[in-house]
Amino acid sequence: MRCLWQNSLVALGSLAATAVEAQTYSSCNPLNSNSCPADTALGMTINVDFTQGAVNSFAASGSPTYDKTNGVSFTVSKGGDAPQLMSLFYIMFGRVEVTMKAAPGAGIVSSLVLESDVLDEIDIEWLGSDADEVQSNYFGKGQVTSYNRGQFHDLTGTQSKWITYTVDWTKDKIVWMADGTILRSMTESQAESGQYPQTPMRVKLGAWAGGDPNYNAAGTVKWARGPTDYSKGPFSMMVKKLVVTDYSTGKQYKYGDTSGDWESIQAVDGKVNGNINNKNAVTATATAVGSVSTGVGIPVGGIGTDKAATATQTGWPWAGTANPTAGAIPSGWYMTSEGKIMRESTGGSSSVKPPGFFCALSAPALGALLLAMRLL
Repeated sequence: MRCLWQNSLVALGSLAATAVEAQTYSSCNPLNSNSCPADTALGMTINVDFTQGAVNSFAASGSPTYDKTNGVSFTVSKGGDAPQLMSLFYIMFGRVEVTMKAAPGAGIVSSLVLESDVLDEIDIEWLGSDADEVQSNYFGKGQVTSYNRGQFHDLTGTQSKWITYTVDWTKDKIVWMADGTILRSMTESQAESGQYPQTPMRVKLGAWAGGDPNYNAAGTVKWARGPTDYSKGPFSMMVKKLVVTDYSTGKQYKYGDTSGDWESIQAVDGKVNGNINNKNAVTATATAVGSVSTGVGIPVGGIGTDKAATATQTGWPWAGTANPTAGAIPSGWYMTSEGKIMRESTGGSSSVKPPGFFCALSAPALGALLLAMRLL
């Protein structure tokens, strides 16, 4: 792919000033097209400490804030607020660990979402009306005609304690954990037919007011246990730390056909499951017993929509705010283990490029580059 780094920096400012309406669909769905652009591969592990500030491998929308005590805060204070971070990279199977406190407040939803271009999805969500509960969910290929995949789990102190939540995702199994306790484990064969998530995912974090009837359908407000009373806010989800491990290697992930099956994914200059032997085994201190109940009415937490469903919502970030700019790591830049996109050395010795580096800069990636320049 041709590098466009030499293009005028004027274009960067122009692109950054362009607001993109939040959408509920993949801009190019590989189930419907053989010409979708390849996805940026992480191809490594990054360990992000948000108490040290923002990292430019995640694009922001809705103005998340940072401090040295709580890390990044996603604050909802009025209708339409939906602050979020979205990774500029994808993982092809992997592990995501987030240390956080969920936001309080009736109708307020805190979310960790893994999503793919074909609308595969893995979620953890927290409803602000109950500080002692967490929800797990998944969707495959955007099919949400029924909401029987979600489960609620008892967990004490999600809004007051720093808890580390983990999603461990392989071709065979998804495991949801909290502080080393397995909340839920689902094998590929246990998933709804054809619904097991298995395509390259990016990572999203954020909060929103699902209980606001001015922005959401009645089914969503009911699920979020609204209505939301903003006079009792503001309401903040806080994230101290995020660790993301890609179980595959390479520069890009390409869809080989329109099947949406993991076997069709091609890792450019790498291998699908190339890091799987370095994966830490899922070790649990315990398995939650008797704390799981099926939630039939749980709507999709990320990007899928279904107009025929009675309990649907309108997609991440669920309100008309600017959508974070996705993109790629451009030529002359590389990803560090702290999740920062850095410029290569121009001196006599060049910087070592981690496995996630590649040479590409599409139009949306110009915005990512602007973020990189601003944060250096």
